[in-house]
Amino acid sequence: MSPASCMCRSFAGPSGAAGSFHLRTRKSKMAKITYIEHNGTEHTIDVESGMTVMEGAIKNSIPGIDADCGGACACATCHVYVADAWKEKVGAAESMEEDMLDFAFDVRENSRLSCQIKVTDDLDGLVVNLPEKQF
Repeated sequence: MSPASCMCRSFAGPSGAAGSFHLRTRKSKMAKITYIEHNGTEHTIDVESGMTVMEGAIKNSIPGIDADCGGACACATCHVYVADAWKEKVGAAESMEEDMLDFAFDVRENSRLSCQIKVTDDLDGLVVNLPEKQF
């Protein structure tokens, strides 16, 4: 067990006998995601697996993702364009998301709401472009 993933602990049992045990710490897996603003400015950040692409943007103050509803799929202010190479890995939008995209600016075939894209190890290297504005 590597020191980075183990915290050894010593103890004395009820009879006074000494012992030890290992506490394993869980290392969070991260995916590198690149957010490209409408003006071409790129932001590449590490986003923890299990978060959404939107949460990664908000946590890292990426401009252009407003997330007015906080990720409840009740607005379209986290609209992004998923790079063609990533569309299959990201998956298709569900009907509720498609309904919300009707309120987004400049919707395209590769439009998604970033609050609905769950980060996994498979999304390491994901590239999303941001629209000119969010409604």
